Amino acid sequence: MSRKDPPELEPRVRRLSDGSFVVDLSENERSLLASLPAQLSTILEDEADDPWLQRLFPTAYPKDADREEEWRLLMSVDLHDRRRAQLQVLADTAGSASLSADELLTWSQALNDLRLYLGTRLDLIEETTEEDFEDEDDRDLYSLYGWLSFVQGEVVDALSEAL
Repeated sequence: MSRKDPPELEPRVRRLSDGSFVVDLSENERSLLASLPAQLSTILEDEADDPWLQRLFPTAYPKDADREEEWRLLMSVDLHDRRRAQLQVLADTAGSASLSADELLTWSQALNDLRLYLGTRLDLIEETTEEDFEDEDDRDLYSLYGWLSFVQGEVVDALSEAL
């Protein structure tokens, strides 16, 4: 009896001949992608001291408090504005059948921010599995993290192939 290899699945994000990219997601997946940016934006606005945001805004000068404060004063607003703008592009274009290269690059950045936040919140390490979580909400967040990682991988692959 011979073993058949599973059929290779077509990428869900791929470049079209006109240079745009098709994004093949279900309506539920698109709805989820559209809703997540608002949730993280709210955290950015209302919970600026949230320790789980540390990965999004790491310390630039851990051994020099004065330089760190100066850097925060100069860069903090710009970093927050850029992250909010990236999240807004993801929310605004989640329902689009095709995206420009710039929009898809912005998706990659916004997906990375969402993953960084979730990964920090869940205290993920490379060996983490779903069984490591007793709480159902954390298991759901871990599944979301995995799905976002998959989508981001598809986005990065599509952008890389376009180079």
